[in-house]
Amino acid sequence: MNPAQHTSFVIERHFSAAPAEVFRAWSDPERKNSWARCHEDGDGGSRMDFRVGGHDRQHSRREDGGDQWVETVYLDIVPDRRLAFAYTIVLDGRCISASLVTIELSPEGDRTLLRLTEQLAYLDGPNDREMRLHGTREGLDRLALLLEQGGRAH
Repeated sequence: MNPAQHTSFVIERHFSAAPAEVFRAWSDPERKNSWARCHEDGDGGSRMDFRVGGHDRQHSRREDGGDQWVETVYLDIVPDRRLAFAYTIVLDGRCISASLVTIELSPEGDRTLLRLTEQLAYLDGPNDREMRLHGTREGLDRLALLLEQGGRAH
């Protein structure tokens, strides 16, 4: 067992959509799956229960053949304004990290400022802060594309 390592990051992003549309992209399962999945090889072992106390669970098979589960619990939901959740990444039955994420949505005219704050504890896995930042930014790029297409999931 390794000692836990801690880090955090903040990403701010402007979207050309109202806060309600940005929030809907996080709260609607079809929309969220169209931009948020980091691995395309999920096996259907996913579910979303978007409510305070609700849980999401997503399974994917990594390139190295390992099983990865991302398990999320929603802690706070203020429609169109804020979302807080905690999630763990479990790789081959071993919890490698735990995170607390806060999403804040602020209207700016007909646009939205999204501020994402993630606090991470690396438990039994690599300290991959730069990889996490990169993956989170890629997800937000896909979210921007979805919103530019009028919020249509594909």
